[in-house]
Amino acid sequence: MIRLVIAEDHNALIDGVKLLLEHEQDIQFVGYANNGRELCDLVKLKKPDVVITDIRMPIMDGITATRLILKTDPNTKVIAFTMFDQDDAVQQMLEAGARGYILKNSNLSELLFAIRTVYMNNYYYDAGITVSGGEKKEKALLTKRQIEILKLIALGKTNQEIGDQLFIGKTTVETHRKNMIRILNLKGAGELLRYALESKYKF
Repeated sequence: MIRLVIAEDHNALIDGVKLLLEHEQDIQFVGYANNGRELCDLVKLKKPDVVITDIRMPIMDGITATRLILKTDPNTKVIAFTMFDQDDAVQQMLEAGARGYILKNSNLSELLFAIRTVYMNNYYYDAGITVSGGEKKEKALLTKRQIEILKLIALGKTNQEIGDQLFIGKTTVETHRKNMIRILNLKGAGELLRYALESKYKF
């Protein structure tokens, strides 16, 4: 069971997430906070597996709260949940230790996917976000599933063939491709293929 808390200063959004989780048997909503200080106290009390936090909050922002939470318990998985998609905000959350970053205007089903992904000790970044960095950081940002897909891309497999082999949907493969292009700061499918071919012996 994934124990989850959320920090957000708009209660309507918290209610929306709670409603989303009502029918999810593997995720338990254990509490919420309206600012970063409350979040830190809540995490100490509830000891969640995953924390979803807004970046811009009163009293203490999500970046500072993330640093404090991970200093106390490095095993907590943090997802930034915000309307801000600026590169500096992404970078600050990465440096603070967040394992995921998702925009509030994303489909809520994508939020569920992000929660489960970071819980499994992987990274997840919204398709609407560009993440840059060195080669070592770029590889670290890819999930195990994305690396599997990348290897199959290097073998010339189509989205359908990759989906069939990994027992996932074709559209899921397409989403992973888009995420990898953004995470790796590439310009399109052609560059992703070239990257896959160049990296197939490195993973």
